[in-house]
Amino acid sequence: MTEFFVLGPLECRSANRPVNISGTLQRALLATLLAAEGVPVSVDALVAELWGDSPPPHWENALQAHISRLRRRIDAVADDRSTGLIVEHSGYCLQTAEDTVDAKVFMRKFDTARLLGATDPVTAADALRDALSLWRGKAFGLVAQGSLCRTVAQRYETARVVALETLFDLELRSGRHTDIIPMLSELVEAPTLNERFCEQLMIALYRSGQQARALSSYLRMRDRLDDELGVEPTITLRNLFNAILNHHPALRLGADHAVLRA
Repeated sequence: MTEFFVLGPLECRSANRPVNISGTLQRALLATLLAAEGVPVSVDALVAELWGDSPPPHWENALQAHISRLRRRIDAVADDRSTGLIVEHSGYCLQTAEDTVDAKVFMRKFDTARLLGATDPVTAADALRDALSLWRGKAFGLVAQGSLCRTVAQRYETARVVALETLFDLELRSGRHTDIIPMLSELVEAPTLNERFCEQLMIALYRSGQQARALSSYLRMRDRLDDELGVEPTITLRNLFNAILNHHPALRLGADHAVLRA
């Protein structure tokens, strides 16, 4: 089985062995076709992805050479006809077998976990952890990316953040607040300012008997928002700060903390 991995450094494997896709343009071409998720990519779009506004002289021949080389490489390791680079009237398409692209597997598992969350938060949380384990780094890694790859990479990255937020809510509902404190603490200190992670960390700390640390997490986020963006925390985060000061019943173990959200 030929597998493709884009949730981190771009990789291709066949029978669990690495397949070498060498060269910047070959890797960019593969990334572009994978980003299209089975939809044909036009010649113009491929040229823009590979060379931007400065295609080389005789780019038609150059593009065809890269496509032929990638097709031969994939055909050489594919063990069935479900995987291959095919030509359609509207462009070029990378056909992949079911469950052989990690991003597709992640999105499917994420959707399944969300459906489970309403009735079985423990199982849903475990399913989300399984889905998130597919991530190995930044989507598409260090591959030179055109606009299509950048757009799709951002969509995957956004889905990852939503999956993490969903996971932490499920863990809080399941009483596993202590387990998520280390990961949330790291995420809250990351360069990207995510107030939802701060909210979840504050609740997890409060339920773990660390009220002072929960309050200091808010103050740290407030100061960063002011220093870096010149804004105040959201009304939700401000309400949560006051709720912790006043020991709001919704913060108790087993209560629904979502009612505190504005």
